[in-house]
Parts: sequence; C-alpha cells; structure tokens
Amino acid sequence: MANLKQLVECVPNFSEGRNPDIIKQISASVESVEGVLLLNVDPGEATNRTVVTFVGEPDAVCEAAFRAVKTAGELIDMRQHHGAHPRIGATDVLPLIPVSGITLEECAALARKLAERIANELCIPCYAYEAAAFRPERKNLAVCRRGEYEGIAKRINDPDEAPDFMPPSSQLSTLRSRLLKTGCTVVGARDFLIAVNYNLNTTSTRRANAIAFDVREKGRPVREGNPITGTPKRDADGNVIMQPGTLKGTKAIGWYIDEYGIAQVSMNITDINVTPLHKAFDEVCRCAQNRGIRVTGTEIVGLIPKRVLIEAGKYYLQKQNRSVGIPEEDIIQMAIKSLGLSDLRPFNPREKVIEFLLEDKMGHVSPIGPMGLRGLTVKAFAEETSRESPAPGGGTISAYMGALGAALGTMVANMSSHKAGWDDRCPEFSAWAEKGQTLMAELLHLVDEDTQAFNRIMAAFGLPKGSDEEKAARSQAIQEATLYAAQVPLQTMKASYAAFDICRAMAAEGNPNSVSDAGVGALAARAAVLGAGLNVKINAGSLKDRQCAEALIAEANALIAKANEAEREILTIVESKL
Repeated sequence: MANLKQLVECVPNFSEGRNPDIIKQISASVESVEGVLLLNVDPGEATNRTVVTFVGEPDAVCEAAFRAVKTAGELIDMRQHHGAHPRIGATDVLPLIPVSGITLEECAALARKLAERIANELCIPCYAYEAAAFRPERKNLAVCRRGEYEGIAKRINDPDEAPDFMPPSSQLSTLRSRLLKTGCTVVGARDFLIAVNYNLNTTSTRRANAIAFDVREKGRPVREGNPITGTPKRDADGNVIMQPGTLKGTKAIGWYIDEYGIAQVSMNITDINVTPLHKAFDEVCRCAQNRGIRVTGTEIVGLIPKRVLIEAGKYYLQKQNRSVGIPEEDIIQMAIKSLGLSDLRPFNPREKVIEFLLEDKMGHVSPIGPMGLRGLTVKAFAEETSRESPAPGGGTISAYMGALGAALGTMVANMSSHKAGWDDRCPEFSAWAEKGQTLMAELLHLVDEDTQAFNRIMAAFGLPKGSDEEKAARSQAIQEATLYAAQVPLQTMKASYAAFDICRAMAAEGNPNSVSDAGVGALAARAAVLGAGLNVKINAGSLKDRQCAEALIAEANALIAKANEAEREILTIVESKL
C-alpha cells in the first residue's frame, strides 16, 4: 500500500570538523530537500570530520546527498585538510542504508546511480563500495580509500586503481584542478548498524569482556597453556589464531559504566539480517548465564528501524506460542519488555524508532489532528461525520466498516490461537490474524485517503478559469481528481472483499464461541463493499472518458455480486453453529 513508505538512511562523512559555518551550510543543504529528516550532525575536531545522518524516501535522500556533496565540494579545500581520520575527499564516504520497504540491493542500485550523477554533474570521481561495489575487493572501504587523498594523483590513471565513475570527457580538462580541491568520494550501500549495550548484574569488566569474546564474530585468541594468560598461538604467517565467537556480523567489548554502576557488553551489530537484535540478546543471555551472570536489560544507542522491534516482538510471541497477528503497538511493547529496553530508563519508541521520528516530524497534519480521522475517538469520529461538511462521507465510512470487518475476523483468529487445547493450531490462526492486521491497516489508511480524494476534487474546482488555458488546466485537474476519487473506493471494495476469506475461515474453523463475531465481520465487509461501490459509481458518472467509467462500474458490480454471495455463504455457516 502507498502508506507503507520506502525509507533510506544516509550517513555521509565530510572532511570538515572544525569550521561550524561550513558544517552548518552542508547540513542546510540536506534540510533544503522536502521529505528529508536530518537526524544528527556529529563533528569531530581531532579527526577534522563530521558525520551527518538523515533519512527519508529514496529519491529525496539521494537528492539531499547530492546537494550535500555539491556544497562540501564548494566549501572544503582538501589541499588544506589535516586530521586524524583516513579520508579521500571533501565528501569522504557516502553510504545508503535500507531502513524499511527497500532492500540492500535496491539501495546499491541507487548508490551507483548517485555516484554516476556526482561524477557527471560535479566532476568528482567516485568509487563504489560495500554492496554497490563492482569488484569484490572494493567492498572494503579501506581498499577504495587506499593512499587517501594524497594518493589520488597516482591512482587516477591506473586502470586497476581508478575510480568506478569518472567525469565525462568534456570535463577532463578541468578534472585535475577539481581533484586537487575536492578529492574523490566513495559511495555505497550497507546494512543498518545497531549499537547496543547489554546490562549485566556485575561490576566486573573482566567478566563482561569474557562474555563479549564468547559472542563477537572475531572471538578471542587461542593461547598456549593457560587460556587467559598464555601466549597467543600464531599461524605459519605469524598471524594470531582466533577462536571465533557465536554471533556473525557483530563486534563487542566489555566495559564498566560509572553512571549506572554496572558492567556492560557493548556491541555493534553490523548485519541485522544475519544477527537480529533478539538473537544477539538471547545469545548474550546464554553466555552470561554460563558464567553465573544475568543480563538485566538492553540499552539502544542511537536510533533503530522499526522492523528491529517488530521482528523481536514476533519472535518472543512465537516462543510463547502466541499469535503474532496483533496490533503493531502491542508487538513493539512485547519487544520492549522481552529485551528489557526500559531497564535503565523508560524506553519511548517515538524517540528511538526512525519511522516514528519521521512521522512525527513530517507526518500529514489535518484540521482534525495529526493522525487524521484514524486518530479520533469513536465518538469524535461519529460527530465529525455528522457535521454539515460533505467529508468524511460514505466512502470513508465504507472503508471504516471494512476495517471493522477485518478486525472482527482477526479477533476470532487471535482468540482461537489461544484457546485451551488448540496449542498445536496456533501457527494456523496466527497466520490468519496477520493477514487480518494487514487488511485492517490498509483499510484504515483508506479511511483518510477517501476524504483526501474528495478534497482533491474540491481543490480542482477552485482552480482559476480566467483564460482558455486556465479553463483547460482546470478541466483536466477535475477529471484527474474525479478518476482518483473513483479508484480509491474501488480499492476499498477489493480490500473489504478480502476480509471475507478471514471471516469464512473463522466461521468454519475458529473458536465456536466466537462464531457470531465472524458473522458480524462478514456483514460489515459486505456493507463496506456495497457502500464503496456506490461511491465508485457516483464518481465514475462524472468522468468524460466513458469507456474508463464503464470499466470501473463493471468491476464494482462484479465485486458487489461476489460480496453478496460470500456473505450468504458465511452466514449459512454461522447459523448452522448457533
């Protein structure tokens, strides 16, 4: 659905950490792009380097990244740059990171496209690294950055060392002077990194380190004799032989925190697809218990994608043989409690989850509240509908009835999953409940979408009509808005019809004590389909494209006929069990 946005995080590193004016201008270039949320600006004086973090939808993030690279290239002169951190250009490294609704491979494609644009339009050569790399060795940032800024002149003409993206031949005459000022940029895509600390009921750094060595991918040195103090073993090349830890894609150490008076295992999870947070937590708990220590909770450092908590919540629900088809808020609360995220201080997901921060910062704010109609109480929703304004109207109410129909089917599925004696059927009912939650979310989105579709028609009618050009533009806008206003309730019809599958299965197979609820769900779903169908027809009637209008009406009528039959079938099942 359209409300499930693709989100990408970008964390460029700029070779300037001492001049606040330059840092401010780079940050401003990021914020100049609508739809991008600047999360953090972290300058370092010793490194003379600033890390900027921002998030948004893919196109907006790529545009913000391009503008930031452009600004950095104009303001930073690499001939004057000195700092403790390795660097190859004014914008040293620029990774794109999938947050939600987008894959690492898709981010890699975006990164390559962005690198090509930077080379072509800004005359800044680019290396592609991590998931965007064209060569296996260039997945490693250090390989791309080899020789740093000072080594560029030698590498640029070497086919094996040259950047992956070079400026067009028409700009080669200015490339040398441009390179001296900006250097190169390394652009790529990588997975989200989670910084997390596990709280221990001990003050011993040594014990915390031992647990960290148990789990981190690197592990610990293999030693001669005493495993703690013995001489590390080495291979034929003189390298220390390591005993790997149990968690791939993790780095960890132990330390003591004066502020809390406890030791912690501090971990970076560099690949959350291989080692999700909940898996790391359980493994740290296991290894701690083996050493007589208990993990009392978890501290998230920085921000996390919502999916991290959703995956954790579902994991712990499934361990309890409970349905995962419950509201998202409840799943997140299960994750918070299971991981002990409020051990040191209350954990507020609105402050720690990237998607929620983005919603709160840039979410649609309507006259009736930041969540639109969905944010109203039942009483306020009814009162808002009753007012003399034409919206919300029948299409909106139809979407809400569809959501209630899906919700009732989902309720029966969840009750059935937890019924005594039916434990072996929990996965079956949980799967139905998950489908119901997805449908319910889609229909709740359509509650507001239908009202917004009507508002688009009103806005189109309000366009100027003083000249022939304005009249033509106004007429076209009205037709486009009217078509959309017919398409939205048609989508409501399709989603509401899908709720019959859940209600039918629950009437036939679900908890017999709730069979009447499945029946009411079917009644609500039919009302939603028929009600939304009326809205398809009334809007299609205003379309000048009659072929399109007739196709919409025909599809609506077919869904109405199917909904009537589905309701009869389900009510027959319900009546047989009453």
